[in-house]
Amino acid sequence: MATIISAPLSRPVTKSEATLFTEFRAFWRAFAAKAFNPYRPELHYMRGPGPACRAKQMALSPAVRSMLADIRTAKTRKPS
Repeated sequence: MATIISAPLSRPVTKSEATLFTEFRAFWRAFAAKAFNPYRPELHYMRGPGPACRAKQMALSPAVRSMLADIRTAKTRKPS
């Protein structure tokens, strides 16, 4: 296992080295922010019709409900 030791630099840091270090640090900060982000949208994705849709369907008249049921069964039947 390697050990990292921090020691002061014996020569001054050049501008290109400072820029490279700044970019390197910015990359790892952005990486850590994205990698450990607790928000997971797939947990909040709604699959299928919700309660508002069901309430709207129940408010329909019986004639319209039977017509919708006929349409749904016709869609599920395979053409022969």
